[in-house]
Amino acid sequence: MITMLKNLHKEESGQDLIEYALIALLIALGAIAGMGTLATAINTEFTKVAGCLT
Repeated sequence: MITMLKNLHKEESGQDLIEYALIALLIALGAIAGMGTLATAINTEFTKVAGCLT
């Protein structure tokens, strides 16, 4: 078991996968934050339109 863990520590084949996963996570977090702001702006515009129609 210890030998396997030492080999995993020495290998770098999984490093690219982890880096891509972190980049995907950062993009997802940015999209979530942006969607919150966008949703507020869209809601404001729909409220304005609804006020004009009544």
